[in-house]
Amino acid sequence: MDTQSFDNLETFKIKSTLANTPNSAPKYFKEIINNKEEKVKLADPDVSRALIALMNQHAVIGGAAAHWGGPSAFTEIMSAVHGILFKESDQEWYEQYNFINDAGHAENGVYAVRANYNFDNLSFEDLKGFRSITSKLTGHGEAHLNPEGVLISNGPLGSGLPQAQGLAISDKALNNNRVTICTMSDGAAMEGEAKESFAAIPGLASKGLLNPVVTIISDNNTKLSGRITEDSFSMNPSFTSLETLGWNVIYLENGHDLQSVFTTIEQGIEQANSNSNRPVAIVIKTIKGKGIKSTEDSSSGGHGYPLKAYDSNLLSFIQEIFNGSAPEEFISWGQEVINSKPEESAKEAKLVKEEKVQKGIARAIIRSSEEGLPIFSLSSDLPGSTGIKEFQDQYPNRCLDLGIAESNMVSTAIGFSKNGFIPIVDTFAQFGVTKGNLPLTMASLSQAPIIALFSHTGFQDAADGASHQATTYFASTCSIPDVDVINCSCSSEADFLMYQTLNKYAEQRNSGVIPKSTIFFLGRENYPEHFGDTDYQWGKAQILREGTDITIVATGATVKNAMLASKLMEKSGVNATVINSANINNPDTETIGKCIKNTNNKLIMVEDHQIIGGMGSILSQKLLLAGYAPKVLILGINNQFGQSAYKADHLYDKHGYGPEGIKSAAATLLRE
Repeated sequence: MDTQSFDNLETFKIKSTLANTPNSAPKYFKEIINNKEEKVKLADPDVSRALIALMNQHAVIGGAAAHWGGPSAFTEIMSAVHGILFKESDQEWYEQYNFINDAGHAENGVYAVRANYNFDNLSFEDLKGFRSITSKLTGHGEAHLNPEGVLISNGPLGSGLPQAQGLAISDKALNNNRVTICTMSDGAAMEGEAKESFAAIPGLASKGLLNPVVTIISDNNTKLSGRITEDSFSMNPSFTSLETLGWNVIYLENGHDLQSVFTTIEQGIEQANSNSNRPVAIVIKTIKGKGIKSTEDSSSGGHGYPLKAYDSNLLSFIQEIFNGSAPEEFISWGQEVINSKPEESAKEAKLVKEEKVQKGIARAIIRSSEEGLPIFSLSSDLPGSTGIKEFQDQYPNRCLDLGIAESNMVSTAIGFSKNGFIPIVDTFAQFGVTKGNLPLTMASLSQAPIIALFSHTGFQDAADGASHQATTYFASTCSIPDVDVINCSCSSEADFLMYQTLNKYAEQRNSGVIPKSTIFFLGRENYPEHFGDTDYQWGKAQILREGTDITIVATGATVKNAMLASKLMEKSGVNATVINSANINNPDTETIGKCIKNTNNKLIMVEDHQIIGGMGSILSQKLLLAGYAPKVLILGINNQFGQSAYKADHLYDKHGYGPEGIKSAAATLLRE
């Protein structure tokens, strides 16, 4: 590659914001021997596990979920890698290495190691804010919030390796003497992006186009929903094929022997440096949930943190990590957490039962299957989160987990549709609308309709942070031809709409008509089973409350906020009509238009989505074309990324579409 044409690149180069190499060894360390027979102090992996447990405990107390199994499997790997990154040198660590952590679910393990080093002045006290809206220690690593610690934002599995590829190629073009290290999981190796880079990196390296690359794969045969081999298929042939593709593959059987892990990674870097034309892949056997027997034995490896808020088992959990010899600092910390449990207060009785929207979806699918519809479920590791698992448990022969591969899942469903099935795919909305977008388009183009369940919309996936928060899901799907986009607000509505969709699909197929694909978007948190009115009609907007002053149209998770806002407004003498609009790309403009005319021609639209290209944009256009021209305010996400927070409400309030934000916006509009 000719680098002469890049002589002026320094003028445009963005200066690194990464924090400098720590000045001292870790506070808690274990000594190993490096290849020069020198003693090296590495962050104690068990201390990392204890810190992971404690920071997770604070997140759970705040109302968030957190990861345990993945980061606990990675602790020896992260200790060894950081020992190499942070070794004494006359250069800063980031001048010698690019470090990319593709395993975003293990990022809290990175925070633990770095707090042990006091990297970027990060203290154990800082870990207590993990996943909160006030902390830069987000659920997955985010460069826009933590540029001192994160080079490449992570979260979507498999994306880190191709980004590492780009760093290695561009470093080569600039004659930067730097090694690129990428840590990833065996589940991430199932993703199409990763597989493309598995082929491209050695192929381009053989032509002399890359700086040294070392990929470290944690292989524990475990994903969120269970064992990879049992649920999907063995990854061993994929790892074996790496050598054929041109990788120098190194295997390590015991990923929890710190000395062996360090020696292996050190050797891998040496080999990559000695021959940059052949990248190195280190496949390390690990145990997901390592350190706690119950999570080690679990089929999911204890993917999520297994303890509850203020759990009295916290101290025994920490002691088990250290085989009964936990440092006093962590026991005191754990005891302080337990002692801080507030007094139980009488809980306010709920007039309407609250549950996840997914419950209604599952009920409708099971009922339709019992009535004979040929439904087949195709998943990519998240059926428990999307709600389809209840169907899969009852119909184990009508489901298949394709592994962590969303594009493959949707494309496979096209084949099922062509053969007469009603295929249902499911994943988080962020992954469904990004990695599955082209296959969704091809489903329509191939006249092979599918049904999609895409959950955790918008800020509903609060704790996982920006990488997991789908904020463009309407914009990504509403303009695909022959697709209906539905956004569900509650479980009873979801039950009705899914049941109608399945039966409409079957009736049209039986009459020789090709149905549309239908994409259902679902939240994550619990919501009222209904909002009073359960007289649902397909394609019709639902008037939940009638007023005279202003109309509020909300959708999905924001319907609850709109109802709460209308009650706040009523106390101020403002009567609002509240409408639930579930049909996003084919809204009921007739019903909404009539309500607008009856409320001073003033309209607020609320959505958990980017304002650009969202429900408000679509509905405004449809209303204008139908002859309505109300004064409008659209509340949503205003061209920003999200971030970690304990609960979605924290983010709704920050971005101005919580109940108080809606009330304030209505007051502004009414003054005009």
